[in-house]
Amino acid sequence: MLAAPFVAGVVGSVVWGWLGDRRGRRRVLLGALGGAALTNAAASLAPSWQLLLLLQCATTFLGSGVYPLVMTLLSESAPRASRDRALLAVATVMLCSQGVMAGLAIPIIPLTFSYYVPALSIYWNSWRMLMLAYSLPAIVAGLGIWLFIQESPKFVLSKGDEDGAMKILKFIYKINKVDEKLQVQGLFLDSQEMATAMAGAEAGAGEAAAAGRGRVAALFRAPLRKYTAICTLLFIGMQFVGAFLIWLPKISNQLTKLLQTGEGSDMTLCAIIESSLYAETRALAEPAGAASGVSCSINVSALLILLAACSLQLIANGVLSLAVGRYGRRDSVTVLVLACGASGALAAAGAPAAVGAALYAGLVVGIVVVGPYTAIAVSLFPTHLRSLAVGLTMTGGRLCGFFTIQLANYLLGRHCRLGLLLFSAVFATSALLLRLLPSDRRRRPRVAIESADPSGVALKPLRVNKPTTD
Repeated sequence: MLAAPFVAGVVGSVVWGWLGDRRGRRRVLLGALGGAALTNAAASLAPSWQLLLLLQCATTFLGSGVYPLVMTLLSESAPRASRDRALLAVATVMLCSQGVMAGLAIPIIPLTFSYYVPALSIYWNSWRMLMLAYSLPAIVAGLGIWLFIQESPKFVLSKGDEDGAMKILKFIYKINKVDEKLQVQGLFLDSQEMATAMAGAEAGAGEAAAAGRGRVAALFRAPLRKYTAICTLLFIGMQFVGAFLIWLPKISNQLTKLLQTGEGSDMTLCAIIESSLYAETRALAEPAGAASGVSCSINVSALLILLAACSLQLIANGVLSLAVGRYGRRDSVTVLVLACGASGALAAAGAPAAVGAALYAGLVVGIVVVGPYTAIAVSLFPTHLRSLAVGLTMTGGRLCGFFTIQLANYLLGRHCRLGLLLFSAVFATSALLLRLLPSDRRRRPRVAIESADPSGVALKPLRVNKPTTD
């Protein structure tokens, strides 16, 4: 039930990225959102688990392209000065999505109603209602995009429609600056973008059936081959933190239980993990009658710990946003990756329970790099390949994510310290990959030179090193 949607998501990221580069980001995004909402709503009416699995695969396939398409559309619509902050803000919302899903589930799942639907031979109950509720965010987002979001102006310009791109920019400017007019007379692509687009067009020329292969192949040819490999490896390294993030609820629950009984104050983090696994094994070995009185609910204090961990991620993302604006994506993320890796290594050193749990939380904070990594990817690839590149590099990370979760389960259960050290070290090595990327740190423009007017009446400022835009 879990593996089939995972495969659909891996395939969907590449397909929707390719379509976004050919048909436009907004059009494909609306199709993906609408299709995902409809198939998920239909899954709430599934009369059998086979149909439920099929519809969930379709939902995952359609929804897998939403994130790369949104990030690509946003990056090509926001000005360079505020682009990184905008992308990080969207990544922050994505990190909060699990909390939103839990917030929807808390009031719905406990409901005890059950209505029989004769036409489908099903009982409409709380979990079906929850699945229907999960379609609402996609519907609301789709309506917002339909009413307020235009196509990427850079995508339209890359297709040779300068007038269309100007109309889009005027629409965006009107929303943000109602009382002013856009003071732009014309648009152009920078020389590097134009050269790459022409090279890609020549490389992708051929029959329509081979267009997809041509675009994918362009990502594995110079000069993009290096960036494709680095971005893919960065997303793979991120999965070594994501695998430990799955363990956070279990660790917080077990830590709270032990501390409340006074048994966990002198235990290390690995001892807490081992006791959690032992408790699960013992519960499974008990007869059904003996285990019937065991509560499956999570401790309230453990929920507070999880909320604190989520708050820590939000704070880290906010600090990272400020750092990116001053020091650039590459340098800021390098420091974060090294700090999170060091926190994980210290957690494996045998610190007391509370300290070890805090260090473990510091390690999983590294998941916030998904925003900067996406921002890096969209900045490195040309317009006609951008959506496909983001989807393809993220797919590499998702493929390895399945295996890293299994490896984390094995190591934490048998060789906890080794697992913490290994995963922390792999994540920290992402800093070496980041150093291979070009620096994006913005240099402050030199002070404007005041040139005197020949008449001596006025001074006209001359701006030196005019910043380029993309």
